[in-house]
Amino acid sequence: MVSGSKAGTSPHREIEVMRQSIDDHLAGLLPETDSQDIVSLAMREGVMAPGKRIRPLLMLLAARDLRYQGSMPTLLDLACAVELTHTASLMLDDMPCMDNAEQRRGQPTTHKKFGESVAILASVGLLSKAFGLIAATGDLPGERRAQAVNELSTAVGVQGLVLGQFRDLNDAALDRTPDAILSTNHLKTGILFSAMLQIVAIASASSSSTRETLHAFALDFGQAFQLLDDLRDDHPETGKDRNKDAGKSTLVNRLGADAARQKLREHIDSADRHLTFACPQGGAIRQFMHLWFGHHLADWSPVMKIA
Repeated sequence: MVSGSKAGTSPHREIEVMRQSIDDHLAGLLPETDSQDIVSLAMREGVMAPGKRIRPLLMLLAARDLRYQGSMPTLLDLACAVELTHTASLMLDDMPCMDNAEQRRGQPTTHKKFGESVAILASVGLLSKAFGLIAATGDLPGERRAQAVNELSTAVGVQGLVLGQFRDLNDAALDRTPDAILSTNHLKTGILFSAMLQIVAIASASSSSTRETLHAFALDFGQAFQLLDDLRDDHPETGKDRNKDAGKSTLVNRLGADAARQKLREHIDSADRHLTFACPQGGAIRQFMHLWFGHHLADWSPVMKIA
């Protein structure tokens, strides 16, 4: 069972404790291996490279707000399944036939370090591990396990991340409308946020109305997250290749940085309103959201404040 925050514990400290628990669980799922087992080594190094862990963190916080009553190991399995899926998508996204990236999380990308064939196999291995984790979850009844697997499968498949990546590769250089860009951003980013929150809601036996509102929150959060990523495309501390969006029809390039920041704030405000309805008894996600975006927008004024 997920407990509430401890009195006297700062939000930043609590997030760090959660992040460490996620890293420890990931390390247990992908134990150190013989150096000759190159694919397993690439899987572990890709996952354990220093990352934000924002997706599993949001799942733990959502579980608190939704009054999740299951075990912490089960919740960590679900959260880490999403992180494995996310890492697998990054490995493929970085490939020479796609974004041809050289850096990820401050380290050489998997294909640069281990070769393209190993990167492909490692990503398949991570996806397999992710779905196996959810399918083997002991705390959830069979029907709920099937629903959770379906949520992740739909997010990854040809109507989710796959389609988003295809559009990004083939349409990004075109003169796209803002709506077309938003649609691609949702498929690239928002749909996995939605799926992971649906998985937590399923595990928490939440109502259909709560799940619908969480989906609406994820749409806005995903758009804000992608806008922030685009705004920081040339930032030296992102841990990945800089200026990869040059010549692409992102909202930042289409509308300008100031308008993109305003759109980001609008999405955060809308996401905040959805959370008020979805989790009226808890504010863990809401607090984290404002801390996160407030930190990364600290150089820009005005910044959002924690209400």
